[in-house]
Amino acid sequence: MPCKFCGKFNAMTSIKKALPRRRFDAVIIGAGGSGMRASLQLAEAGLNVAVLTKVFPTRSHTVAAQGGIGASLGNMSEDNWHYHFYDTIKGSDWLGDQDVIEFMCREAPKAVYELEHFGMPFDRNPDGTIYQRPFGGHTANYGEKPVQRACAAADRTGHAMLHTLYQRNVRAKTNFFVEWLALDLIRDDAGDVVGVTALEMETGQVYILEAKVVLMATGGAGRIWDASTNAFINTGDGMGLAARAGIPLEDMEFWQFHPTGVAGAGVLLTEGCRGEGAILRNKDGERFMERYAPTYKDLAPRDFVSRCMDQEIKEGRGCGPNGDYVVLDLTHIGAETIMKRLPSVYEIGMNFANVDVTKEPIPVVPTIHYQMGGIPTNINGQVVVPGNGKKNDLVNGLYAIGECSCVSVHGANRLGTNSLLDLLVFGRAAGNHIVGMDLKNREFKPLPDNAGEQTLARIEHLNASTSGEYAQDVANDIRKTMQKYAGVFRNQELMDEGVRQMAKLTERAKHLWVKDKSEIFNTARIEALEVANLIETANATMISAAARKESRGAHSHDDHQLRDDENWMKHTLWYSEGNRLDYKPVQLKPLTVDSIPPKERTF
Repeated sequence: MPCKFCGKFNAMTSIKKALPRRRFDAVIIGAGGSGMRASLQLAEAGLNVAVLTKVFPTRSHTVAAQGGIGASLGNMSEDNWHYHFYDTIKGSDWLGDQDVIEFMCREAPKAVYELEHFGMPFDRNPDGTIYQRPFGGHTANYGEKPVQRACAAADRTGHAMLHTLYQRNVRAKTNFFVEWLALDLIRDDAGDVVGVTALEMETGQVYILEAKVVLMATGGAGRIWDASTNAFINTGDGMGLAARAGIPLEDMEFWQFHPTGVAGAGVLLTEGCRGEGAILRNKDGERFMERYAPTYKDLAPRDFVSRCMDQEIKEGRGCGPNGDYVVLDLTHIGAETIMKRLPSVYEIGMNFANVDVTKEPIPVVPTIHYQMGGIPTNINGQVVVPGNGKKNDLVNGLYAIGECSCVSVHGANRLGTNSLLDLLVFGRAAGNHIVGMDLKNREFKPLPDNAGEQTLARIEHLNASTSGEYAQDVANDIRKTMQKYAGVFRNQELMDEGVRQMAKLTERAKHLWVKDKSEIFNTARIEALEVANLIETANATMISAAARKESRGAHSHDDHQLRDDENWMKHTLWYSEGNRLDYKPVQLKPLTVDSIPPKERTF
């Protein structure tokens, strides 16, 4: 078959070089919170599980989560899952599907207690119960007042969770393939997923991993932006694999800017700071959030706080010599509380801003943090696409969970602490569903004749290159383009130009040159392969955003400043082939309770 990049038949594919193969009941791509929660379920059920990960499991990006896990335990004040359900729908700006939101909020306490029983070292109250702190957008009595719902382990909750899950997986004898890069899904003629191709970084060898089930848990793609709280491994690999396999990506226009990234560094300061009482101030020392959100103040949802901060800076009330940031003031909290509840924040202040947060405010700006969109799935983590007369037809053999998926519980804007909760609840749900399939007694589906050809063509294209562009030059230009044309505030002219710029970058990405042709731990080749994933994710974001003519959640459109439920209360589906868009309705019917009807979001 011809190379999809250059259109020529090349020697590698015509020879049909035999790739080494391995077989597993299930292959999980990614060893973060969701991947390891699912793998634990499968390994404990006696299945032969392979977990592929680009980095050592405890280095996965879940380790960077700070603030907590949202669950209505009610340890600090009255709370129940109905309030959490309402807050999540309101936070999503009514783009979240209410059936899966109900499921997540009802399962939340169970997921947290399960982690506690696994040995996760949560902070404790004097009576021994799990400590909970307030968090943005989480309220009691349907928006009446802030509530303490975030179950925290100081400000290292993701770190504690990841290590706990890794230890349980080691106990369950999960097979980890560390420093492996998944490259392409293998689909048969019926469209079922029957395996994945992967590169072992240490040797440069490409393998075919046959599987009865492939589960994507690859995390987000924050590295398509110039200023991001995301690790450098977050290159949108899951989205790239899905898009190249013909699977659409859902709601990719919605990206969360976290209000408190350290100015100039992009490192995250947890929302737990504001949960513990920190205050955002402008150059006049004013607590400006009181003007914008009289009830929620600094604990309004993230999309809203980010826009307020941007507004303060634009209107000339920013701090510093250039007036290009605001400050987060923790000084009144007290050194003792900071060192007990926010020790990492103190370290980040010293290391990245040269600020002692116990004595002076720290400069902050909104920074890209989280993607609400991703690979479309149902409540069991099964990937669903339009087909056979249905809006949600199953792609057999393929699951997706965590940030790379779109269930959609987060809609147009995620509430803080709901990401770690999403990992646990849907990692467990997908694991349970796969266990219920009785994979041990299922046969492997035969691989198609062209299995691995697409991957070999991509690698041979890089190996045969004698000139072209460096991968990091193209990757950096993608990041600058996204930062410039799809920021906190967007308008049609900006986004349309962004689409044109991305079209040029897509063409440039077809002509990458790798100078180093060696096989063993060739990071230049790995970065070039990652660019293909960055391109797919960035195109999905830019094209979906330019098409949405309204403001909703994290998508703030200056030319269409109001939410338009009549025309735009629907999920976007972007297809890589032809950059085609489709849409599907939002699920407004919960599982067991009354629907929460759309209304204006006020705080």
